[in-house]
Amino acid sequence: YGGMGLDFSYNIAVAEELGNIRCGGIPMAIGVQAGMTTPALTRFGSDELKKQFLVPTIAGDLVACLGISEAGAGSDVANIKTTAVRKGDEYVINGGKMWTTSGCQADWMCLLANTSEGPPHRNKSLICLPMNLPGVHVAKKIDKLGMRSSDTAQIFFEDVRVPSKNLIGEEGKGFTYQMLQFQEERLWGVATVLTPLETVIQETIDYTRQRKLFDQSVLHNQAVHYRLAELATEVELLRSLLYRTVALYVEGNDVTKFASMAKLKAGRLAREVTDSCLQFWGGMGFTSEVLVSRFYRDLRLMSIGGGTDETMLSIICKYMETLPSK
Repeated sequence: YGGMGLDFSYNIAVAEELGNIRCGGIPMAIGVQAGMTTPALTRFGSDELKKQFLVPTIAGDLVACLGISEAGAGSDVANIKTTAVRKGDEYVINGGKMWTTSGCQADWMCLLANTSEGPPHRNKSLICLPMNLPGVHVAKKIDKLGMRSSDTAQIFFEDVRVPSKNLIGEEGKGFTYQMLQFQEERLWGVATVLTPLETVIQETIDYTRQRKLFDQSVLHNQAVHYRLAELATEVELLRSLLYRTVALYVEGNDVTKFASMAKLKAGRLAREVTDSCLQFWGGMGFTSEVLVSRFYRDLRLMSIGGGTDETMLSIICKYMETLPSK
């Protein structure tokens, strides 16, 4: 379908390299296109759907967005309220989505909606929704703390009619498909923060080496250079966890626990590194002129988007409960 047919480790290599971009918004937007809206379509979509949506998305001719979160259902995906009611050979969609990355400019949405009245984990489906259909309303572009180069939309649906052939895979399997999609999204997110964190640490080393305080460089202070060494070690440990998880995933293993651990650690480490380094920049760190302040804002999303820290902890706990007691 226009891709190179490579395994998922190559996605991660690209994601890590995109970390050289000096902001978080662009790598995130590319990640939505490459690893968040398309995995379910790639795995489970019909040939017709792939030709209509996947091929031009891979080519970069269409912009895709992911319609999961709602005002009352962020990490709690099972609690979404948007409905897609089957009427003849169409779905009639009503509801709305919140925090939709690239939603203001997207050509189509990978939409998760309730397609029946059944149990919350078995009543949802993924649907390819063209954004130019009557009844699709982009309410506003949300003003955000960080990731400001990436548009984030609030979207409402009012009797939007979509052909039933736009269903991805089987009806009622949407929650399962999305959970699989989340694993790739979370690993992509982890990969994109590694290089920015290394960059922030290195630029902090360079700045504190030349910044003088009490007739000596700030870096000369043992507390400073020990702290930077500690942070650099943490980043390298996160990279090792990511690589191990990706290797297991490529081999076909269930990596939900490790992916959740990596996502949790990445979010917390992003906060720890940027906060500690910004402190060493002093007053300059509180300005918009330096990279550390931008990553302080941009990377804060890592602990929220794609599942909060608390959600990751819940997933990890569930997997730990399945371990045999010693």
